[in-house]
Amino acid sequence: MRLASTLLVCFVCSFAFAQDHVIHLYDEPLKPGHTEEVEDQGFIWMTDIQNPIIEVFLPAKKQSTGQAVLICPGGGYAGLAYDWEGTDIAKWLNGNGIAGIVLKYRMPDPSAGIAGTLIPTNDAKTGLDIIHAFAEEWNIDKSKIGIMGFSAGGHLAANLSTSEILMGELSLEIINPDFSILMYPVIGMQEITHGGSKRFLLGDNPSQELILEFSNEERVNKNTPPTFIVHSADDKSVPVENSLVYYQALKDNEIPTEMHLFQTGGHGYALGINGGQESTWPSLCIQWLKNLNSK
Repeated sequence: MRLASTLLVCFVCSFAFAQDHVIHLYDEPLKPGHTEEVEDQGFIWMTDIQNPIIEVFLPAKKQSTGQAVLICPGGGYAGLAYDWEGTDIAKWLNGNGIAGIVLKYRMPDPSAGIAGTLIPTNDAKTGLDIIHAFAEEWNIDKSKIGIMGFSAGGHLAANLSTSEILMGELSLEIINPDFSILMYPVIGMQEITHGGSKRFLLGDNPSQELILEFSNEERVNKNTPPTFIVHSADDKSVPVENSLVYYQALKDNEIPTEMHLFQTGGHGYALGINGGQESTWPSLCIQWLKNLNSK
């Protein structure tokens, strides 16, 4: 399995000024002819993903801030809420001059050992690598490429944000995220976690070593990027303590962090269109991104 290279270069360059397009992460489909399962649950719910892609949404060049965000939709590592926490988010970012790149990533397969557990992580790394490789064509500043994740996608985003130095195979550059946005994220795999995400990621009887490896509050370091966190105290799916322990780890490592905890909101509210307390987070996030952009 290799990164898309020559064919990808030709493809991307020919669509450099398109408003959006789809790019496969690897040279050839991992399962030719395979189609993932798609259900209408009031949002697009995708499962059985075998051929990962990024879907690229670019703002008008005139209003571009140079920032880009790789978006990891949530779904408990069982599937993806693809439009609700993916393409809708990218379009919102575009309206604020920010490139939104949605990652359709594969689910983990803990029965395949560590290689199977790392499947989503590897797809996210490849997505970041492609963004770096074609930043100039997409009018993106390579020092302003971040990652965003919702729920289990937040765990994936935090995992990339707390990694050691990541080198791209296609860009041949350091591709660690420059900032991260974590929405009601799953953070830990210990006592504070989300049971379904933990089971789908690590299996039924993971070793303590594996649990610690994917507990992001234990992985925060001095190189973890500035972080914006949103969570609700009444979240019954992913306890707010996930964000609290991560915030404390960021604070202990002196990482610039902004966290918004809402009294209500529950879980899975995406852009917060229902008008509750949580509906204020998009404007707060854009202001935070503008502040980053000014530095």
